[in-house]
Amino acid sequence: MMTTNDVAKVFDTVLSIPGMNDVVKIDLKISRKNVLLLNHVIERGLSAKGNDKPSILMSSIQEENLQELKLFGEECLQKAGLIELSEKLSVLGDTIK
Repeated sequence: MMTTNDVAKVFDTVLSIPGMNDVVKIDLKISRKNVLLLNHVIERGLSAKGNDKPSILMSSIQEENLQELKLFGEECLQKAGLIELSEKLSVLGDTIK
């Protein structure tokens, strides 16, 4: 059975494969609803709160890569024209907590 450290080393190895930092172009057609959901999933995954323990993969990723992922979610919102709606939904969600 693999230890947490072993799994982290495997993830690090996979992420270090030559070409993993190469930029790829993805032509994607996605509904606005799914853009909102994707951005929410990205934000939630990047912000471990309280008792939420980040996954081994998330804890082994460099901060700059996490920021890049966050920017990707924001760019998707911008291209879909949903920044303002996302912000208002976020405020609404915060008031419920």
